[in-house]
Amino acid sequence: MSSSPKLDCILPGLDSSTGDHAEAAESLGFDGVWTPEVDRDAFMPLPVVADHTGEVELGTRIATAFTRSPMVLAQQAWDLQRVSDGRFVLGLGTQVKAHNERRFSVEWGQPTQRLREVVESVRHIWRYWQGEIEEFGYDGEFYSFSLMTTAFNPGSVEGGLPPVYLAAVNEGNVRLAGELADGVCVHPFCTPRYLEERMVPWLEESAEEHGRGLDDVTVSASPFVVTGTSEKQMTARREMARMRVAFYASTPAYKPVMQLHGWEDVGRRLWELSREGDWTAMAGLVDDEMLAEFAVEASPEDVADAVLDRWGGHVDRVALDVDEGFTGQEFWRDVVDGW
Repeated sequence: MSSSPKLDCILPGLDSSTGDHAEAAESLGFDGVWTPEVDRDAFMPLPVVADHTGEVELGTRIATAFTRSPMVLAQQAWDLQRVSDGRFVLGLGTQVKAHNERRFSVEWGQPTQRLREVVESVRHIWRYWQGEIEEFGYDGEFYSFSLMTTAFNPGSVEGGLPPVYLAAVNEGNVRLAGELADGVCVHPFCTPRYLEERMVPWLEESAEEHGRGLDDVTVSASPFVVTGTSEKQMTARREMARMRVAFYASTPAYKPVMQLHGWEDVGRRLWELSREGDWTAMAGLVDDEMLAEFAVEASPEDVADAVLDRWGGHVDRVALDVDEGFTGQEFWRDVVDGW
């Protein structure tokens, strides 16, 4: 792991402030700008980010892998690699069964193997466009591609193939990242202990099994941060973090994190309350001790030291959420300067 991780920011979705936010991130000294896929599309803001910056890396953190054909992912990433002059990173994740089937109406099953084929086929498409291979064709269990005529070949890009990062919490996807990804996006619902005791050993073992090393996989964390310039702001962000922890802890897919810390019973109760839609009661089950495992809380001038103290020795990159008031919050300069 890097002794001085890169510092990235996670922007809100596309709006009229996206360009200003991107310019602010670069001028402040952030190393990368990421966009998530929560309530808005992950790709849409990035052409604006690319147009308003010249040096920072930019990428999706993360885009859902199964809701788009690998050919569509390949095209979107290739265009962004071209317009950003080689600064784009494709971050992909599986999402969970319920959201794939009931929110996106796409098939679910064998998510780790399906994600492997997404990465393999996207890279195959890129390599053909880049002129690295002469024969076009990928034939997998879930995805097959056999047609690429000249009219639909966008040609090579100067930046080369974009790096691919994979979001991971559980063993299957962590090992997949160790096998073939350029990086792993650690979920916000993670603790330093879970990363060190579970994720890093899986990652390292898988990398070595496939002739790679841990240094071949960039580890990027995105911890919850509670900060503000007033107690009112701190309280609001603390309760927001508490609610997000409760939401993720109620999801069966993230049960291993709860199990490691001995909170399995709390997770089960949170799941029951989520089925009832009682979100207020859910937040009440996340006590301050549990919240402190997931969230870094510090005054603005101490955020950098607090985050580095918790995560600096574990990861290569740290991505911090910024909100719509980002450009007007001068304390971010203190964070970057203190990094």
